[in-house]
This record gives sequence, structure tokens and C-alpha cells, in this order.
Amino acid sequence: MNWITRNWNWVFKRDHVCPWWLAFSFDNRLRQLFLPPLPVITPYVKPGMRCLDVGCGMGVFSLPLARCVGEGGKVYAVDVQHKMLEVLDRRAVRSGLENRIETRTVGRDDNWDIPTVDFALAFWMAHEVPDFNAFFRNVCRTLVSKGRFLMAEPLFHVSKKLFNDELDAAQDAGFELVERPKVLYSRAAVFVRP
Repeated sequence: MNWITRNWNWVFKRDHVCPWWLAFSFDNRLRQLFLPPLPVITPYVKPGMRCLDVGCGMGVFSLPLARCVGEGGKVYAVDVQHKMLEVLDRRAVRSGLENRIETRTVGRDDNWDIPTVDFALAFWMAHEVPDFNAFFRNVCRTLVSKGRFLMAEPLFHVSKKLFNDELDAAQDAGFELVERPKVLYSRAAVFVRP
């Protein structure tokens, strides 16, 4: 196995978490031109809502979520990597949104200590968790009754079979699949907590 193959496999292992330093390569303004966050979240997020951005990284969606919820809302941005959250905190301050965003480091399989929310988002990250069942149970526990959860996975490296496994695990955790929205370069699903 050559160096390129070995490192390519390392980057795309299912239980691998994208390193914080690599996030700068795709968490930038160029990405927002090709995949703008607002069209993805505005059908589900309204002023005053409490939202959860799971695997938020450096805030590609956290900052737009904070703008959508307005001064009366709150965004809980969680990630397993504290370095990602440090960058997000700085971006929130620069954007004047630090009072709307609360960052928290969470464990990969732990029970999360997050207040209940109206909407949860997992964008291009669920394939990185080692235990789908624990992950979806945690997301489900954070949602209010009738709360919505949008999950999107990258089309270019999450297979249809893996995505279907994720859909099954989400439904086993208590979610009801209600929509399969079109999201650029993604496989996506919207769930509701009954």
C-alpha cells in the first residue's frame, strides 16, 4: 500500500473524526458559494427557536443558524474537538453573535448535557460517529416533541447503503422520517421526534 492510499483510507475511515486543521480546507467562503447554508436551514428555523448544530466544526452552519433564530433564540454548537469550537467562538465574536451561540465539547458516545431544542442539524458528520445508535439517541433526547432533525451526508463519500443504515438507526432511536429534501451534493433526511 503506498503513502497516498494509506492516508486516503485514514481520512475516510467511518469512525474517523476530521482533524481541526483540515477543516480550513472546506470551511471557507468558497464552500458557501457552492453550498450556501441559508437555503438548507431556513425552511426549518424561525426566530426565537433553540437549535443544536451537532459536529458544528468551525461554524459553517452555526453562524447562519444564530442569525436565523435572532436575539430571542439560541444555538448550541457541539463538537468533539475543542479546537473547532475555539475557532467558532472567535468567529461568533467577530460576527456579533456570541450571545446567541453556546459552544460545548461533547464525547463521541456520552450522554450530552444539552437543553432541549426545537431543531437539530447534523451536516456531513454522522458518518464519522462510531456508534449510530448512541448518536441518534442523543440527538433524539435533545429535541422537544415534534422537534425536527435534519441530517445531510456528503454524496461523494457516503454510500447509499451507509446512508440507509443511518436512516434505520435514526428510526430505531425513535425518530420518524418525514422528508427527503434535496440538498446539493448530499443525501438528506428530515426526521421528527414524535
